[in-house]
Amino acid sequence: MKEDLYRASTDRYNNIKYNKTGKSGLYLPPVSLGLWHNFGGIDIYENSRKLLIHAFNKGITHFDLANNYGPPEGSAEETFGRVLMADFKPYRDEMIISTKAGYLMWPGPYGDGGSRKYLISSLDQSLKRMHLEYVDIFYSHRHDVNTPIEETTSALIDIVRQGKALYVGLSNYAEDATDKAVDLLTRGGVKCLIHQPRYSLFDRWIEDGLLDKLEDEGMGCIVYSPLSQGLLTDKYLSGIPVNSRAARAHFLKPESITPEKLQIIKQLNEVAGRRGQTLAQMSLAWVLKDPRITSVLVGASSTLQIDDNLKCLENLTFSREELKEIEEIISKK
Repeated sequence: MKEDLYRASTDRYNNIKYNKTGKSGLYLPPVSLGLWHNFGGIDIYENSRKLLIHAFNKGITHFDLANNYGPPEGSAEETFGRVLMADFKPYRDEMIISTKAGYLMWPGPYGDGGSRKYLISSLDQSLKRMHLEYVDIFYSHRHDVNTPIEETTSALIDIVRQGKALYVGLSNYAEDATDKAVDLLTRGGVKCLIHQPRYSLFDRWIEDGLLDKLEDEGMGCIVYSPLSQGLLTDKYLSGIPVNSRAARAHFLKPESITPEKLQIIKQLNEVAGRRGQTLAQMSLAWVLKDPRITSVLVGASSTLQIDDNLKCLENLTFSREELKEIEEIISKK
């Protein structure tokens, strides 16, 4: 027997209240771990393993991936598969594992978009990388306007029927595309479980109809970038740190962090402080206050970040005065 054989914490389910995913029977943790960054081939495997184990020990049962997460593409799934085989295999049935396809994954005309060829081929590759027979949730990662939505949804239906995914979801679909996709899936006998949009204090587009649509359809909603790529943390309160995403000109650009935006962040931080929270904790709590939100996806580079994010669950209630003040602050952006 391996001396370092992993045994999950016996109290991992004691401190989290799991949320029902829409009108389905599936429950998700209010905070889920996304493997977009810090789990790729360029990252230190032992740290990635430590983050996954720590998250599961804390009751985070949902791990969200995509075919192109890394870098390089596919390597986050490979890392997860390695941890699954070494540590998580006895706990597979206690986990919700999701992946996606829709953005560029390999060269040529068949490695991008929403075609039947791409979605099914990509999922087959993902299952091999993660050493899985099926994923719990498979997403169409984006609405591909160059592919008939009927083709995309028929592929999702067959993926469920073939047992390669238990549920399917949509990500980055606008309200009208969501409406059509959900209707086609329903007609095909497959319920669309969940939508994964971008949403935060600084990015509220889903409030303009999509959230109402999801509620009407009995779908869940799991949001990514709830901290606006780190803007809604204390990281930028004193400017742009050398090793931050903005400094590295990743998806968050330095030019987006204006003096006016910094002032808003500082004012939000003052509200969070009065609530006994960090800015990140308050920002996550603000998203989760809406009962239509099933879960927030967070990234992490340390176990301390995971613990800090989970502390948002200690105070999810906002007074009218707090909500009014927050609205007044962010209206300045």
